[in-house]
Amino acid sequence: MTQDPQNEQTPEPQTDDVVAEQAPGAAEQVAGRVAELEAEVAKLKNEVLYAKAETENVRRRLEQQAEDRGKYAVSNIAKDVLSVADNLRRALDSVPPAAREGNDIANTLTVGVELTERELLNTFERYGIRLIEAHGTRFDPNVHQAMMEMEDTTQPEGTVVLVMQSGYMIHDRLLRPALVGISKGGPKVAPGEQVDTKA
Repeated sequence: MTQDPQNEQTPEPQTDDVVAEQAPGAAEQVAGRVAELEAEVAKLKNEVLYAKAETENVRRRLEQQAEDRGKYAVSNIAKDVLSVADNLRRALDSVPPAAREGNDIANTLTVGVELTERELLNTFERYGIRLIEAHGTRFDPNVHQAMMEMEDTTQPEGTVVLVMQSGYMIHDRLLRPALVGISKGGPKVAPGEQVDTKA
């Protein structure tokens, strides 16, 4: 036999007073459980926020690494090509101006080497590689490597008076320091002005 659905009685919702009367201490148990669940929810929210922040940090770090790889990818080959730039400059410095005047072949060859050097430096510039201007500046250990001291009373002490090998930067990093000779015996410089911090 099936029961008539109309005869089924739905239980009436119980009020807090009825629950409290039915089970002494049940309200405290419910309140304790609610507090426990709220603490767990707060803990889980913190863990989600921490995981989200960590994911964002990893994303930023990966983006920075990818950008650095793009900017500095040519560093290794550029270091090798710097010797070519050095040799072009040495070739130009070895030809005295007087030798060029009377000799068309020497003049044409020198002009060709000058054009090659200029093109190489323009290519360097396109990739963020630039020459460090050293001669006549204050010695800066961040971009210069002192190879010797030279007596020069006309220059303030610590001034670059000789560049033995040019230095280069790639974007904001040192690619190769300039090998320099610095003056000594000249006027002393105030302690705060010892090092040129502009690079």
